[in-house]
Amino acid sequence: MAVTGCQSAHSANPTGVPFIDLVAQHETIASEIHQAVDRVFASQSFILGENVTRFEEKAAAYCDARDAIGCASGTDALILALMALDIGPGDEVITSAFSFFATASTIHRIGARPVFVDIDPVSMNLDPAKVEQAITSKTRAILPVHLFGQCADMEPLWRIAVRHGISIVEDAAQAIGAEYQGRRAGVLGEIGCFSFFPTKNLGGAGDGGMLTTDDHDLSRRLRRLRVHGDQGGYRHAEIGLNSRLDSLQAAVLEVKLAHLESWTEARRANARRYENLFAHYGLSDLVTVPHELPGHRHVYNQFTIRVKDGRRDSLLASLKRDSIGAAVYYPIPLHLQDCFRFLGYKPGDLPETEAAAAEVLSLPIFAELGAERQETVVRGVTRGLGRLAADEHDTTRLRRVA
Repeated sequence: MAVTGCQSAHSANPTGVPFIDLVAQHETIASEIHQAVDRVFASQSFILGENVTRFEEKAAAYCDARDAIGCASGTDALILALMALDIGPGDEVITSAFSFFATASTIHRIGARPVFVDIDPVSMNLDPAKVEQAITSKTRAILPVHLFGQCADMEPLWRIAVRHGISIVEDAAQAIGAEYQGRRAGVLGEIGCFSFFPTKNLGGAGDGGMLTTDDHDLSRRLRRLRVHGDQGGYRHAEIGLNSRLDSLQAAVLEVKLAHLESWTEARRANARRYENLFAHYGLSDLVTVPHELPGHRHVYNQFTIRVKDGRRDSLLASLKRDSIGAAVYYPIPLHLQDCFRFLGYKPGDLPETEAAAAEVLSLPIFAELGAERQETVVRGVTRGLGRLAADEHDTTRLRRVA
């Protein structure tokens, strides 16, 4: 990941814009967080327990799921989901090569083979037509990624899964609160997997993860797998993991969950403002902005533009000079990573994925960003693309684009 600016605190340059500002968010809820954490320390109950149970219940309700199971990270959530579906050596799981590393590494970690297919160039999520073509007798699951906060096109994936008798596991690490045809991410497959990494829309004070499911038997097994396969009394029905969500993280996440909808709506408002700003500055020939697809609710974990004509890297360097935060998610597709060379993929195999990796650039979208800093970002992009002189001003800016 290439990043410019400050990723997790206030920008060192007061005239710049950080990529994300966790300090600004924390300041609005600091007293609530401190009280919740103090209660955990007073109880001295740090592993699972009431705090985790209460958070799981509230998170399940938020995701419209029958059950939510906390675990140690989003990566562990993916591993546990695949284990619960008995996927292992000799099996294949179809997924996207345009995602964070854990999407594919977890498939390999449980002994199965990741099968990469190309993406739709608009959503940058799995192309269902390519998924159908990749089905073999060894295929056990489809693992779509709800990339950047917008759900994959699930209806055709449901049809494919039913037709071939295979499972769907959602990588919803970036998509808590996202919706597809009125249903929330996390209930669009057998199991949904979430991450609470601090920079996520719902981020903890460290690592944490969660699984959601409507299947009671899968829920019971996932709860067993996260504690070494222990079914009680040191009787181990199977070999699981040590992957528990601790009480401190649950306490922090419970406080933040109550604010998630307002933060999400602020991100969505920021996205609409960006659309207006980019239209105002007339960059459509050089920049493609993300759009919310029909029937979707986009939660904008990232606001990711595509920069045309091979100008992404020079723009990134220009933004860095202006102390404007930006990041590339993801510069090297998974099928071209050295560690997956044994799978036999080569450049050109997934052309839409490779084009996206060369063009994408994520801009600040955090809830507290505000209109003035958004214009600073877009003016920085405009200047970096050679469409605005360094000393040029636009006095009508906010009136026209707010």
